[in-house]
This record gives sequence, C-alpha cells and structure tokens, in this order.
Amino acid sequence: MISLLDQDFSQLNDFLTNLKPTQLLILVDENTHEYCLPTVLGNLETEIPFEIIEIEAGEELKTLETAAQLWEILTEFETDRKALMINLGGGVITDMGGFIASTYKRGISFINIPTTLLGMCDASIGGKTGIDHQFLKNIIGTFAHPKHIFVFPEFLKTLPLEELRSGFAEMLKHGLITDEKHWNDLIAIEDLTAESIFPFIETSMKIKQNVVAQDFTEQNIRKTLNFGHTIGHAIESLFLLKGKPIMHGEAVALGMICETRISLLQNLLTEKAASDIIFNIRKFYPVLDISEFSVEEILNLMKNDKKNAGGHINFSLLTSIGHSKFDQSVTVENIKDALLYYQK
Repeated sequence: MISLLDQDFSQLNDFLTNLKPTQLLILVDENTHEYCLPTVLGNLETEIPFEIIEIEAGEELKTLETAAQLWEILTEFETDRKALMINLGGGVITDMGGFIASTYKRGISFINIPTTLLGMCDASIGGKTGIDHQFLKNIIGTFAHPKHIFVFPEFLKTLPLEELRSGFAEMLKHGLITDEKHWNDLIAIEDLTAESIFPFIETSMKIKQNVVAQDFTEQNIRKTLNFGHTIGHAIESLFLLKGKPIMHGEAVALGMICETRISLLQNLLTEKAASDIIFNIRKFYPVLDISEFSVEEILNLMKNDKKNAGGHINFSLLTSIGHSKFDQSVTVENIKDALLYYQK
C-alpha cells in the first residue's frame, strides 16, 4: 500500500501499467504544480491520457464550493469510473482529492503522492477524506482507501521550516500515543531539516498504518490518533474563521500541550511525564497567541468535534509516553485550566 519511490519512479510506472486506468487526473495546487509536478511528469512512462487540475493552495480553499468546481471539471472531462485520480500535494490536496474521487460517480480510484511531511506521515494514510464546512475541520468526508501511496522524500527539500514543523507535530504524536522509542528519537533532533527527519518518516507512517489497520472506521483504537486534535482543531478553526489561518501542526502542538495537561489533571499521567512532554513540544514550537479567543468560543467548536457522542466532549489522552486511552470524558474546568496553562 505504501512505496518509497526511487529516482526513476519505476514502482509508480509498474502500478499504472498493471491498473490500466482509462484516464489520469492529476490534482495539484500552485506550489506542487511548480515544484513537484515536473518531477512526476518527467518520470512517467505511460501513454494513458492525463489532465492537470490545479487549485489554489491553502486550507481556506478546502470547501464545498471547491468540491463542486472539481466535480464539474471531472464532468467536463467526461471522466468515467475506470479513471484514476493522482493527488499530488500536502494534506489539503490528499483530503480534498480523496473526497472528490470517493464521491464522483459513487467512487473512482485514487492514489496519493504526498509532497509535505504532514501529507507523508499523516494525511495521506488511513483512508480519511474530507472538506471543511462553516470553518469546521473535515466535517464532511468519507472513509475511502487510496489504491496506493507513493512517497518521494526528496520533495521535502523544497519545503520551508514551517511546513516541516507542521508535519513533525504528527510524528511526535505517533510517538506519544504508541511508541516511546520513536518519541525519544524525534526529540533528540537538534535542527529540524529534511535530512534530519528522513530516517524517521517510515516509522511514523507504519505507526499510523498499523493503528488504522486495526480500526478503519474509528470505532475504538483509531481514536487515539486524535490526541492533540480535539483542542487543536478548535483553535485551527477559530484562526481560519478570523481570516488568519495557521499551520495544522502548530494547532496540533498547542492541542498536545493542552491535552497533556488534561491527562495530568485527570490523574492519568504523572507530573514528571507531563512536564517532560510539554518541555519537549515547546522546544520545537512557538507559543500561539490565542488571547483573542474566549473559552466559550473554543468549547463551542469542540462540541462539534466528530469524535463526540451523547453530548460529551471525548478526548484521547496519555497514560504515559507511548501509551494512550480514548473516549475520555473531560470536565469543562479541566479544559479551561489547560487553555489558561498554555497561555502562561
């Protein structure tokens, strides 16, 4: 399901030869069009007709309006159900492209070629597709596995530090919820660069893939992957609503700090473990100014989280480094405490 691409992209070419799609639809944004598409096209060895579909970059474009435009484009291209969509980009492209492919004519095949660290280690894996609606993250979506995921780590060399840091948050999360060694390896990195992160990408991908394999539709253990996201998604949505979008990983880092604090307040985590975790996350991420958001605004968005049930805000929390619990009900007081703690 996941292949690390060599320099001549032979695995991708073999895959296309065996699948024999009627048409290729390559979804890109303006950044991947410029920096990544030439590499892919330069290595494609196929006579299958293809179309390039470009959308603007940014989470704020991951909407129903953009989805409608893409469905119309596929209709204009007379795309049939034997076509293949290639999602070449970061989390927005793989989320959006997977959603479009899984809903058009009740589903066409798609593959992901993630170009960001976030895409490689998180968004492209697991079969979750989605778009935002009314500033709620991924509130509309499907469960649909890509036919394959092809990873070309060299693409990371085109990214600024902010993009690397965004994906690195998900890698840290993978270590915290299930693999203490992975966590320790990551926090030992002194300078975040594509080269320093390369050795740990495959481990992070396998952690997520293993969790998803046990619980595809998120009924139990897959919920642990949401650590840091209950508060993180709410904060990310508020920044989006204010017209000041932030990187997903920045919001997740904030969420992990707050939810580590909640794990301590819920007597699940020791004070030493909580202190060590928060220190090491803060080492990589600047503090976000959330003073303009009221606790009530944050709580209202959290109540719309997809993981909630029966009116309760459910969290995935830590019991130690490398171990976690899901479906943890948390008091409003502990949520408020964690948000205030973050801002100190």
